[in-house]
Amino acid sequence: MFWFDAVLLGVLEGLTEFLPVSSTGHLILLGAWLGHQSEAAKTLDIVIQLGAVLAVVVYFRERLAVTLRGIFRRDPDSLRLALALVFAFFPAALVGLLFHKAIKAHLFGPGPVAVALIAGGFLMIGVESVRRRRPDQGAPRLEDVTLQRALAIGFAQCFSLWPGASRSMATIVGGQLSGLSTAAAAEFSFLLAIPTLGAATVFDLAKNGGALLEAPGGAAALAVGLAVSFAVALLVIAVFLRYLKRYGLAPFGWYRIALGAVVLWLWFASRTAEVAPVDAGAAIAPAPRGDVAAAEHGLARAGDQPSRP
Repeated sequence: MFWFDAVLLGVLEGLTEFLPVSSTGHLILLGAWLGHQSEAAKTLDIVIQLGAVLAVVVYFRERLAVTLRGIFRRDPDSLRLALALVFAFFPAALVGLLFHKAIKAHLFGPGPVAVALIAGGFLMIGVESVRRRRPDQGAPRLEDVTLQRALAIGFAQCFSLWPGASRSMATIVGGQLSGLSTAAAAEFSFLLAIPTLGAATVFDLAKNGGALLEAPGGAAALAVGLAVSFAVALLVIAVFLRYLKRYGLAPFGWYRIALGAVVLWLWFASRTAEVAPVDAGAAIAPAPRGDVAAAEHGLARAGDQPSRP
């Protein structure tokens, strides 16, 4: 694995982790294009998220510091936010722990990613269309995330375990459907990324980190990928929050549908090429000489038998 590949993966991770377009799905597609099929490459696709997690910590450092101080001081708002993050984290953590191997074995491919991209795109456009008709755009503050809303967001986050669905999309849409504004849902989604992506990274690194670090250039690729994803994600967070307040999620939905359609077409084309019929001129191979002789002998014996009426 070359360092240039790690730079590409880091840039893509930083750009897409907090956009509702699925960073894991994009990393799988890029990895397939680069020819990465090893367990080490699949592990890098997940572990590289740590750079984006650190970017969230840095960007929301003041909010996190206030919340931590409030927890020690028994501040109700801080305690409610911390408990809400726990409630939202738990469902996906449990499902991911139970089905980690199956997800990696069956869903880490272009076909499943394309299906999830398209389905998520239609969902986002539909939700945005309904919300625009309503005068109430939802509760605007992070403090409005109740435990019931947090649990709803947590169940929605379970769908993001399917690569291509997008953790950001699932949690923002889940927040919108629970009654939050798009901005409040996005901010909560960013904070939820810290325990969710952090746990996923530590879990996969503990199980498969050896394969990544022992691969040729694996340690260097990890270091470069983390640094690049951190820097790019730090820039994306602020821009994305401002963009959401103005345009909403619909443009990302159309992008997902277009990308998913292209990927699905290419995937079907590649599978069709793999099972294409053999050229007619080469379809019938000449039988070995021994088989020809045996066949002639059998026909001769059959000719000796009297025919039946």
